[in-house]
Amino acid sequence: GMQALSWTLQYPERVRHAIVVASAPNLSAENIAFNEVARRAIATDPDFHGGNYYRHGVVPQRGLRIARMIGHITYLSDDVMNAKFGRELREAVDGVVRSDYHYSTQDVEFQIESYLRYQGDKFSSYFDANTYLLITRALDYFDPARTHGGDLTQALAVTRAKFLLVSFSTDWRFAPARSRETVHALLENRRDVSYAEIDAPHGHDAFLLDDPRYMSVVRSYFDGIAKELS
Repeated sequence: GMQALSWTLQYPERVRHAIVVASAPNLSAENIAFNEVARRAIATDPDFHGGNYYRHGVVPQRGLRIARMIGHITYLSDDVMNAKFGRELREAVDGVVRSDYHYSTQDVEFQIESYLRYQGDKFSSYFDANTYLLITRALDYFDPARTHGGDLTQALAVTRAKFLLVSFSTDWRFAPARSRETVHALLENRRDVSYAEIDAPHGHDAFLLDDPRYMSVVRSYFDGIAKELS
């Protein structure tokens, strides 16, 4: 979403339409904090070696696992996590659900713990640690209003594109209020803006899912572009 918005600012004459989904004009302090904790998890992994891990023939997988687990928690809503996992205990190796606690700080006991570890393991096997550090820092830095005294309306005055913005009601990491800030600034500049706030239970991850209302909004916008081109 930030990349799409950035292109409308960098290349206003080249971008005719921009679809900005589940995004914000900048990161909140809370979002920067989550990114920092994830970066510290990676940078303090003994296998990180100051970013030169390939030279040592290793990968900071432990740090990447924790970074992914932190991130994944923020992408889901509390309702979805409770509905999907609740306080269910993990199945034992033989497929039988555990009936009691093991009173261990090391074992995986709850279903949600098992899920997060699975996501962390999978992510750490293919994602590059330095790339993770750079992407999260780029997100931290993105703030088009910064060079305009914090005035987002002034920052977006250069845009020429037509916009569709979409947010999701339970997305607490990129809340609808942040999308509405961008919508307001664009309207102040008399830009052509469509905005949809989808009531979806899935949190930030909703933008990846096949929600009929979300799909309908995007499909309708693309249909309008097709008609415009024809």
